[in-house]
Amino acid sequence: MGRSRDAVAGPGRGTGEPAQPAGTGTAGGTATQPSPGTATDARAGTATEAPAGTATDASAGTLTGSAAEVLGGYLHERAAEFLRGLRAHAQSTGAPGGTTVGGGQGGAAGAADPARAASSVETLRCAARRLNGALVTYRSLLDPAWADNLRTELSWLAGALAREYAYAARLERLLSALHRLASGAGSGREGSETGVRAVGTSVPAPSGARQAAGPAGGRSGGAATRERGALPVGAARAGALLERQLTLSRTRAHSAALQALGSARFHAVADAVALLASEAPFRPGGEGAGRPAAAVLPPLAEQARRQLTEAVAALPLSRAGAPYNADALARSLASEARQDAAWDQVRVLLRLHRYAQEVLGPHAEADPRLRPAGEALERHHEAAAAAAAAASAAATPRIAPATAYALGVLHADQRHEVEAARFTFGHHWT
Repeated sequence: MGRSRDAVAGPGRGTGEPAQPAGTGTAGGTATQPSPGTATDARAGTATEAPAGTATDASAGTLTGSAAEVLGGYLHERAAEFLRGLRAHAQSTGAPGGTTVGGGQGGAAGAADPARAASSVETLRCAARRLNGALVTYRSLLDPAWADNLRTELSWLAGALAREYAYAARLERLLSALHRLASGAGSGREGSETGVRAVGTSVPAPSGARQAAGPAGGRSGGAATRERGALPVGAARAGALLERQLTLSRTRAHSAALQALGSARFHAVADAVALLASEAPFRPGGEGAGRPAAAVLPPLAEQARRQLTEAVAALPLSRAGAPYNADALARSLASEARQDAAWDQVRVLLRLHRYAQEVLGPHAEADPRLRPAGEALERHHEAAAAAAAAASAAATPRIAPATAYALGVLHADQRHEVEAARFTFGHHWT
């Protein structure tokens, strides 16, 4: 499989990085739990984290030791974290002879635990993103062929495991939005003509309320009633169509994840990460890894920051200066996808910058914009994906006009969320 463009951000929606299960083993004894008060990878993947075990002088705020010691220690910890996630996932899914460190077999089959499985997948994704980020930023110090291959394999595995959870989260988001829109469109305010308790379930108001909604109310009943009732009428069918399509996608993703876990490619990835937990392959004959970390690592991290700054400068932040930009909504679907890709690239580069700073530890320059800006970009990513799913459902042949109307309103609602997220990002960044 080719390398994914979103190399450091696995598909699907990020959730909080879960606490590691008690008693879970580490590889090579290199992984440590975050110290109390250390922020983990939050929903937007933007919280900063100072990983334990890096060779830094926290009191002086300067890096000590060689670049190989600092970068190698960071890679060891992230690799052990990834292996913990693999073991937890095998245990939570009840796989017989669950795969453990290095692709070995161990443990008996247990009962499946969906909540723990989702938590373990998020642990895998968080560790894979951090590994990928370090491999990208500090590639000049590492064996390039090894680093590029591991990045590709980690992205493949993390994406294969997370995709089914992404479809489930997208369906939940769309159904919640559809219910909110149908309720608001149908009821307007308390005691109006039509109320909606659930998606597509209309509840007629008392007859007195219907009689009051005549010319004295400012609008004649016929056209106004049809306009207010159009969305609730099609909401049930729109919700059923979305559920059918996204559930089918989720089922296929689940089957693909099971196939990935049983493949030789998966075992090769697990073996490679297990070796990384004890030894990081640096560039053959390179002298950079042996030099002091304070002289080698900060310039490489600065390159990641500069790439992010240049990508942000290319965004139309002036057009996103209003939270609900009507001009931005008057675009074709193809134009939406192109512009969303530019913003998503900034999301990826922001993660690269943040993970590069994690390697530096206390020596990194604090940037208070990273957390709120990253959260806004994550909301942008989720809303754009949900809007695309609504548009795809609306393109289904031979659907009823009321269903298409409900999906169109849902698509516009998610595009409003996209524009609001862009406005929020610009506000925090500038």
